[in-house]
Amino acid sequence: MKNAIQLCVVLFCIATACKTEKIDTKEKTTTIAENYNSFGDSINDAAVMTSKEMLTKFESMNVGDTINAKFKSTIKEVCSKKGCWMKLPLDTEKETMVRFKDYGFFMPLDSAEKEVIVAGKAFVKETSVEELRHYAEDAGKSEEEIASITAPRREFAFEANGVLMMN
Repeated sequence: MKNAIQLCVVLFCIATACKTEKIDTKEKTTTIAENYNSFGDSINDAAVMTSKEMLTKFESMNVGDTINAKFKSTIKEVCSKKGCWMKLPLDTEKETMVRFKDYGFFMPLDSAEKEVIVAGKAFVKETSVEELRHYAEDAGKSEEEIASITAPRREFAFEANGVLMMN
């Protein structure tokens, strides 16, 4: 009988502790959902770098380096065919090309100029002429603009596993 009472008290304490924790988590999720539309993996808006802080990280990297990162920027351009990539400015002159992990999700075609938080892997790569021309075609560039691409480019790239876009 004594053991049964102790067992009931322990189970009550465990059940009560778990219940309080679930309420806090739900409130945080609701707050994020009210401010953002979520794409891909579920991410939050905590510990986010600015685009200038992200640029500093990119500039210290070599071709082939990769880091996990989360930063905020405003969408400059989105793939006009299906939303499979977007360009985010890092400052007034430099930007990063963002693609989505395993083509697991896409951005709305009308999402240019919207503020986003992206989480994933940042890396520096050299992009071939053929790939640069393909992106220019997807962006709706003219034949002259596409033909003017004649050299590969060192680029700051990002593979996002999750995106939050401001409502």
